[in-house]
Amino acid sequence: MKADDISFRRATADDADWLVTRHAELYRESDGFDETFGEFVARIVDDYFMNENRRLERGWIAEADGRRLGSIFCTVTDTPEIARLRLFFLEPEARGLGLGGRLLDSCLGFAREAGYRRIVLWTRESHRAACRLYESRGFEKGASTTTTSFGARMIEVDYARDLD
Repeated sequence: MKADDISFRRATADDADWLVTRHAELYRESDGFDETFGEFVARIVDDYFMNENRRLERGWIAEADGRRLGSIFCTVTDTPEIARLRLFFLEPEARGLGLGGRLLDSCLGFAREAGYRRIVLWTRESHRAACRLYESRGFEKGASTTTTSFGARMIEVDYARDLD
C-alpha cells in the first residue's frame, strides 16, 4: 500500500460500528484495555453522530480500496474557542506511510477554518509515535497523570496548541 492510494472522506453514521469495534480491539491488543473502553468510545461516537454540529465538528475516515484504515475527529468542547481532537487511530498496516500526519493536518486545518483558537487532546504516554507526531505539529505537552483507566495502569497526557 502506498500513501497515494489512501483517500479521506467525511465520517458517516455507517462508520459508527467500525469506529467502536476497531478502537476497542486495537486498544485491547496494544494497551490491555477492558470492555469499558469500547463503551467509552461508543458514547463518544453516539454523541458525535446524534449531535454533530456540521459547522464546528468533522470526522474523517482514511480508506483505500473501500477498506477503512484510520480516523480522526475534531469536536466541540464546553469552551467555544477550543476544539478537541478525538478518535485518532490508524490500522497497524497503515502506519509509517505519513497517513497520521495527513489526518492530523486535515483536522488542524478544519479547526482553524471553523474559527477555533486552540485545540486539545489527551492520550497515553505509551503512544510514543502519536506523541511525537503531535509535538511535530506544534502541540505542547501539558499535565500527565498516572491512573488506572479501562482496566489498565497508564500515564495519561494532555496536549494542546494554539491555532493562530
